[in-house]
Amino acid sequence: MQSPVLSREEELYWLALKLVPGLGSRTSGKLLDRFRTPQAIFRASRTELEGAGVSGAVAQSIASGCTFDDAATQQEKMAQCSTVAVTIGDPRYPPALREIFDPPVLLFARGRVELLQTLCLGVVGTRRPTPYGLAVAERLASDLAHAGLTISSGMARGIDTAAHKGALARGGNTVAVLGCGVDVVYPSENRRLAAELAVKGLIISEFPMGAVAFPQNFPIRNRIISGISVGVLVVEGAQYSGSAITAKLAMDQGREVFAVPGNITSKLSWGPNLLIKQGARLIQDWNDVIAELPPESRRHLIDKGRKQLLGGQDETIGGDQASLLGEQAPELDAIARRALAALQVDAAIHLDDLLEKVEDTSPSELIAALFELEMLGLVKQLPGKNFVKVW
Repeated sequence: MQSPVLSREEELYWLALKLVPGLGSRTSGKLLDRFRTPQAIFRASRTELEGAGVSGAVAQSIASGCTFDDAATQQEKMAQCSTVAVTIGDPRYPPALREIFDPPVLLFARGRVELLQTLCLGVVGTRRPTPYGLAVAERLASDLAHAGLTISSGMARGIDTAAHKGALARGGNTVAVLGCGVDVVYPSENRRLAAELAVKGLIISEFPMGAVAFPQNFPIRNRIISGISVGVLVVEGAQYSGSAITAKLAMDQGREVFAVPGNITSKLSWGPNLLIKQGARLIQDWNDVIAELPPESRRHLIDKGRKQLLGGQDETIGGDQASLLGEQAPELDAIARRALAALQVDAAIHLDDLLEKVEDTSPSELIAALFELEMLGLVKQLPGKNFVKVW
């Protein structure tokens, strides 16, 4: 097992190997099994490389050393945004990921690299969720992060974004696995989230610095979301969506698959509902996930929770919101209470429609009440002056 810190020359060889055109993760792994180090691979003759199962064109690319200039450029880009290379021989490399069929030989990591050694749970779903899906993803991610799990997802818009935000809002750990370079923000509206993840969480990718988010990259990155995780939770998604692909990968990798049931009339429920029919665990709250984890994983979370308790941290799942409701709800004025009663968790209500439901109230009074409720964490505003109750 190599030292966690690569010398600049060693890192250059790893990056050069990663950048060889046409050399996939599986073949790279076979070469490393045979030659042990990237340096030895680049010293090998073309005949030796072809004997190891590499095509003539790829063997020529390796023998020519044509990727070293690009590797040096990658090193400069990594230094500019505090990114490190975590190789498959590195003790920081996720042990569970090393066990999959085609583990990446190198991960670009930006942020808290120690999170690669934590117990992860993948939370995935559609990019166009319903208010119900957003509320469920954010709340479950928040509670599961508070329980000690690290939430892994893909930083895509929709469910992925809600999962990361839920974990961060609770002060929990979260890992974003990208289908582009860790220095590329995709989608662009997640720029602020990416900046927060780079400090409080972790951003990883097997794609080089500056790599663009091509559509074909996302199924490739999905195997890493499931690969680093003890299980995958699907919130919303169509029958043949990216989240369904991640669930299938999780099954193939021997991971637990969890799904949140949804409205049978919604196409976004077809994915998770079908997974439940096929044997995925039906999830109604955070404890349903914890109860189905392997015994060693549950013991790990119990030990972690005990340490938090001894350190004086809040040990009650949902305690923050429970205390908020208990202390603040009685102090709400009549308009705020009526507005809260009229709002729903699973369906957004437009401000104009809410004004009709909350009678004898002026628009300015209702807006002030909604602002108060939002500050208390009881209501969330969605785009277009739509509001939902926080679950």
